Amino acid sequence: MRALLIGFAVVAGLLNTLQTGANATLNKGLGAPVWAAAAVGAATCVTTLVAALAVTLVTGQRPGAAALAGLPWWVWTGGVMGAVYVLATVLVADKVGAAVFMGVTVTVAIVTSLVMDHFGLLGFEIHKAGLARIAGGILMVAGIGLIAAF
Repeated sequence: MRALLIGFAVVAGLLNTLQTGANATLNKGLGAPVWAAAAVGAATCVTTLVAALAVTLVTGQRPGAAALAGLPWWVWTGGVMGAVYVLATVLVADKVGAAVFMGVTVTVAIVTSLVMDHFGLLGFEIHKAGLARIAGGILMVAGIGLIAAF
């Protein structure tokens, strides 16, 4: 099961990179970054709703009102964070290039994830940031520095 989950993460990483290029091209074609981001958001909303409906029809699984009411307030900010990321793809990616944009976003995500794991933030289990993990983060920062410089 773990291999299947990691495989899905690999597909998500690939699609994330391809999405950046698609979003930047959409922006060039429309000439309006916010409308390009809105189009991406609409496609995301429709795709997610179709998937949710399909899962509900097949499994009957859906959240109840009590589950929704019991969630912390900050869980609802994920959509806003996603919108900021999409706006960044349409405003920045084609100007700095795919390697720099994706390298910076992935490196920042890894360093942030190390901190989140170390302290168990936002509901993650604690995974202490030992020397090897810290060194890996430093190497990523150095690597994107080299990519951005050349």
